[in-house]
Amino acid sequence: MYKNELAEAAGVSINTMRRWLGENRETLEKLGAKPRCQLLPPKAVEWVCREYGIDYPMAA
Repeated sequence: MYKNELAEAAGVSINTMRRWLGENRETLEKLGAKPRCQLLPPKAVEWVCREYGIDYPMAA
């Protein structure tokens, strides 16, 4: 899933999503997300959705 799609699902701006992801960089890197990537791996998307309460069917 792209970062902008995740931001849209969360109802926040892409800048807010980038800030959230930046705050959790170490965790996301362990889940396979590189700092400058636009496309997040499924495990990273699932974690972000759980962490921030984003209701997204693909993350279930």
